[in-house]
Amino acid sequence: MSKDVIAMVPVRAGSNRVENKNIRPFGFTNLLQLKLKLLKKVVGISQIVVSTDCKISADIAIKEGANVQWRNEYFAGSDVTNDQHWYHIAQTTPGDIVFLAQVTSPLLRVSSMQSALNSFLDVETYDSVNSVSAEKKFLWKGSKPINYDIDVTPKSQDLPEIVSLNFAITIIARDKMMERKNVVGNKPKFFELDKVESLDIDDLIDFKIAELMFQEKGMEWLMT
Repeated sequence: MSKDVIAMVPVRAGSNRVENKNIRPFGFTNLLQLKLKLLKKVVGISQIVVSTDCKISADIAIKEGANVQWRNEYFAGSDVTNDQHWYHIAQTTPGDIVFLAQVTSPLLRVSSMQSALNSFLDVETYDSVNSVSAEKKFLWKGSKPINYDIDVTPKSQDLPEIVSLNFAITIIARDKMMERKNVVGNKPKFFELDKVESLDIDDLIDFKIAELMFQEKGMEWLMT
């Protein structure tokens, strides 16, 4: 039985760290328009929905053939917690499967999104697919290392296999997302991305680096 996969693209007006980062010029495009163009190339997505409180974002969504879902002031604000945000996204998603697509991961390729979606749809072992980044770093908490023995310091490549969620790709059943109020299921599949594709825009430095890499790699690279 086929299920509706809904690509949900959350973009709110303004930004705490990068002014209007979702709609400000990014190369020859902007983060929202770029993400929508890439999502349209992913086979298996039934519908693309932009969840926003921003009129400009809504206009971009309509121009790119996406549907618009207006978010109320609270859920578009900075006081909402992640569990509340995720529950609200799941609650307002019209389909069966949520493909949560963050515009702040602009270097994520179509092929990676396609592979992640195929793995979710083809293998019933997992109830979510979540992109991660390998963390080959010497991690400390307080005054103690947490992933190596300081008396026998290994090379960085020999550190334990630890990953961090980067939220570039999140695919989860809508009911599971509501149940857990989270984007990670009980049996997640971690989909590792390299440093380029996992680049997340959190501040202006990230934005500038991502824009330079986008201009260097080009749209054709992202489409493959």
